[in-house]
Amino acid sequence: MRIKQKTIPKQTIKAYILMLAGTVLAALSFDLFFLPNSIAPGGLTGVATLLNHLTGVRVGLASIALNVPLFLIGYRAVGGSFAFRSLVAMLSLSLLIDLIPQMPFTDDLLLASIYGGVLMGFGLGLVLRAGATTGGTVLSAKIIHTRWPIVSVGGVLFGLDCLVVVAAGVVIDTQAALYAMVAILLCAKVTDLVLQGWNTAKQLLIISDHAQAIAGRVTADMERGATLLSATGAYSGEPRGMVLCVVSNTEVARLKEIVAQIDPRAFVTVSNVHEAMGEGFAGLEKNENKKKK
Repeated sequence: MRIKQKTIPKQTIKAYILMLAGTVLAALSFDLFFLPNSIAPGGLTGVATLLNHLTGVRVGLASIALNVPLFLIGYRAVGGSFAFRSLVAMLSLSLLIDLIPQMPFTDDLLLASIYGGVLMGFGLGLVLRAGATTGGTVLSAKIIHTRWPIVSVGGVLFGLDCLVVVAAGVVIDTQAALYAMVAILLCAKVTDLVLQGWNTAKQLLIISDHAQAIAGRVTADMERGATLLSATGAYSGEPRGMVLCVVSNTEVARLKEIVAQIDPRAFVTVSNVHEAMGEGFAGLEKNENKKKK
């Protein structure tokens, strides 16, 4: 009788690879830019940087010690799977910060804060996309975002990290703290950018009496999908046609040209789409954790 061996889902393997890549990038931001220039970029890792400046204790070890109480809280708040992945990510980041030798790329505080902030934001974004955090204020931000989705992770990170930067201004140096604010702002922006995805597009809402003709040209000439909606003019009370279409950034000009040819008086709005998935764009990822029926 054969014993079936459990295989690890590809999605799980991909998540851990993504998580490891993110922690490597975040660790490099510290060893290449932040630590050599005494910049404490917020978070518990920033607190660990302050402790390193005051006592000489290693940043990674201090970060692990500071994160333990938060993980005890986070385990109940966000669930066991998320907490376990975050624990792995936190340990990975902390150990990498201590293991990777400090190799200062620049002694210019502005350049260090810019490149360090972008690198750390990209790394933290990858970790969050993998379904984990590196602990510290990132875990706190994730807990808050889980309860109130309207609050962005990057926004919460910025608010919490500001408190750490103020402390850095008192303990280390005021100028370094001001540059740390630049790093935190860039980190928050890049983190949100990575979380929202790179497959950006444009959504066009077209109100026209020739909606059917416009939709036909979109599908025939541009090979894009279009949705016909019903609308009613608030002033006239008359029915109006409406076309909803999502296209790539490079196709907007072509679509506006088609609308102008068919109905120059059409009302068109163009809005940003942070991520487009489905036919014509990146495919939706299947949940491989679901049991096959």
